[in-house]
Amino acid sequence: MDSLNYQYIKYEIADKVAYVTINRPEVLNALHPPAHLELKQIWHQFMNDENLCVAVLTGAGNRAFCAGTDLKYRSAKEDKERLSAPVLRSGHILDYCWKPIIAAVNGFAVGGGLELALQCDIIIGSEDAKFGFPEPRRGLLADEGGVVKILRRVPYHLAMGTVLTGRIFDVNEAYRIGLVNEITSKEGLMETASRWVEEILQCSPLAVQAAKQVAKTSLDLDQDTALNRMDTLDRVKALRLSEDYIEGPRAFADKKKPVWTGKLRREYFGKRV
Repeated sequence: MDSLNYQYIKYEIADKVAYVTINRPEVLNALHPPAHLELKQIWHQFMNDENLCVAVLTGAGNRAFCAGTDLKYRSAKEDKERLSAPVLRSGHILDYCWKPIIAAVNGFAVGGGLELALQCDIIIGSEDAKFGFPEPRRGLLADEGGVVKILRRVPYHLAMGTVLTGRIFDVNEAYRIGLVNEITSKEGLMETASRWVEEILQCSPLAVQAAKQVAKTSLDLDQDTALNRMDTLDRVKALRLSEDYIEGPRAFADKKKPVWTGKLRREYFGKRV
């Protein structure tokens, strides 16, 4: 496994998989601006590396996935005027990532930590995982997308029951409301994540990216609009013009394992598409 050097985040690559680990266990993996910057740089690398197909995000140690914003650092380093200023948002970098990301949640995923998990496509929780938006109890707001995104993940009343109370809830409740895909033991968390990774890697990477792009860009559209704009999406176009689009049905008919290349089909070489 290859490891790239960062101070607050571990970034390791094994074959087609990126492993991203928030590495501040002494503060429950809470994020401060330098850690945020490293994460952004890592996500850029992951998105732009054509050899990588899927990422697994987790937290160092066994106490927390991520406890959100490092409030002690924030209070010490930022002035009150900046803390009270309106927050301007133009979307998180992962809003435009079409490669799948799995959150392997160990311990607390609260506040910004839950917001980070919500940016992922699959959430696996260890048996001691805990979730919540405690911001209202701190006089704050989950303004990194948490309040907006959780309403698109679980039914309205269940979502509001979390954002209006600031309470922390366990992994069993998270699974019950549909926030978590699977519960596993603490020891089996990464093994379970690897199983999900292997299932994803059996698919054409282009097909997976096309499916994710269609899903994420269609959330706020009516059905007809979503269907009519599907073929305008770049990942969908790439899939339809690829060798994979032919290889999959052919391998199925021949009862063989498909070989995914992601290459443009010969008839499209040199053409503007």
